[in-house]
Formats: sequence, C-alpha cells, structure tokens
Amino acid sequence: MLLTKIAILDQLLDAHATALGGDLMAYRNHAYRVVNLCVAFSPDDPEQLQKMAVAAAFHDLAIWTDGTFDYLQPSIRLASAHLAQSGRAEWTTEIAGMIREHHKISRYRGDPEGLVESFRRADWVDVSRGLLTFGLPRRLLREISSTWPSAGFHKRLVQLALRRLWTHPSNPLPMVKL
Repeated sequence: MLLTKIAILDQLLDAHATALGGDLMAYRNHAYRVVNLCVAFSPDDPEQLQKMAVAAAFHDLAIWTDGTFDYLQPSIRLASAHLAQSGRAEWTTEIAGMIREHHKISRYRGDPEGLVESFRRADWVDVSRGLLTFGLPRRLLREISSTWPSAGFHKRLVQLALRRLWTHPSNPLPMVKL
C-alpha cells in the first residue's frame, strides 16, 4: 500500500512553497515517489519513515531556495537547521548522509543497515524514470508513478541541467559522485 499522506513531508514542503513556486507540485510528487521507493527498500519502521520524509523534503530543495544546481551542501544546511529547530538534531548525521550521497553512482558502503543506500537507490529509480529498478517490481513503479505523476519534474531537471551545462561546461553536474 502506497503512502499518500505524510504529515511532516507536507508541512516541510508547504513551508517552502513560495521558494518552490510553480514547481511545488512537481517537487512534492518527486518527494513522495522517493519516499515510497525508499520504503520499498527498507524495513517498515515509523521513525525511519520520518527520516525518509525529512530527507526527501530537503534533498533537492536548495535548487529553489538558494537558486543553485550545486545544491547538496545548501540542502544539508536547510535540513540540519530544521532538525536542530525541531529537536531532532540526533538525526542530522544520517539525513545529511542521505542528502549528500543521493546522487552517488556507485553503491554507498558507509552504513549497510542505514537509510543512505536505500534513499540513494530510491532517488536513482525516480530520476531514471524506472530505467534503474534495483530489483523493484515494475508493477510497483507504475503504481507509484500513476499516484504521483512527474508533473513536469523530469522536464525541469533537464532544463536545469542544460542551463548548468551552458554556464559551467567543465562541471555541469556538481552533485553527481562516483
């Protein structure tokens, strides 16, 4: 059963609605797809779900809040500030890792039991539009995509990547790591 209402995710995205502007729906849908995919890779645990939701809310957010395609550190800063303010500072290391490593091409080996690798896989499945599955059933991917459609998210990524390539041809994708 898919998660269609995650209070903390909705609260965080609504708090940044002005910065997200016309991309709010696209980013919300991406965040929900990533959380649902991450859940498919991880054990069912309410605290883990909250961590996934916080990471999903912030992982790309600085593209809009800071106006940069080099957004990993600014997104980590936003997440860390939220965690400190909300009394969950003990989650900072794990959520910062989820954000920092979510575009890593190769497997994350730092904590095999943690959420970093699950989150990395979930984001790659979504960004690749299911080209990468990491073993998830296609039926699940179709269900997630039909519940949370792209709404222009993937098109926006292409636009941002092309703009970055034009302005920074020697470093067009600063967030991607080997």
